Amino acid sequence: MKMFDSQAAHALILKNVGRFIQLDESQQSQYLSLFKEKQVRRKDFLLQPGEITYYEYFVVKGALKVYTMDVSGKPRVSMFAIEDHWTGDMASFLTQEPSNFFIEAIEDTEVLMISKENWDRLFKIIPAFEQFYRNLYQRSLVNYIRRTNQGISLPAEERYQIFLKKHPSLINRISQKDLAAYLGVTPEYVSMMRNKLSK
Repeated sequence: MKMFDSQAAHALILKNVGRFIQLDESQQSQYLSLFKEKQVRRKDFLLQPGEITYYEYFVVKGALKVYTMDVSGKPRVSMFAIEDHWTGDMASFLTQEPSNFFIEAIEDTEVLMISKENWDRLFKIIPAFEQFYRNLYQRSLVNYIRRTNQGISLPAEERYQIFLKKHPSLINRISQKDLAAYLGVTPEYVSMMRNKLSK
């Protein structure tokens, strides 16, 4: 893997934060000092079930999938995280109890990671981050509710088309198997939909 480009990573995360709050130069430096850099090779894990989530992750480059295994041993993908997205297991992160999730790289990936200790410290040194995380979690909750409702009420073809519309750049970066595990269908169905819509 290439060397981690710290300058580009810092610019991207500050742009992400800047959508919700404004930081002066001193606050930007304080904020960036709380993160560590990590490179993850494709098929390696940031988290596995039974482990405690000690970090929240911001994806600088690459792609991750977050998933669990159902009772039959099949993966159920709950989300994909690509550049400029946050991910982790917030329940485990906040409670410091073991996670039920896998977080696996589906491409060689670079992340900035903030520990629970530094995350708690952040609110004390820069109180504006209360607003940032409130906005971030509200958006996550809305997306979760919409996705849950779609899974209950919409046929598979509509779920596929919604994903295609919402994540056009992602569709060619993930396998049919992973997309099927996200949509709750078979890989063969995804293949059929791709062929149908390409005609």
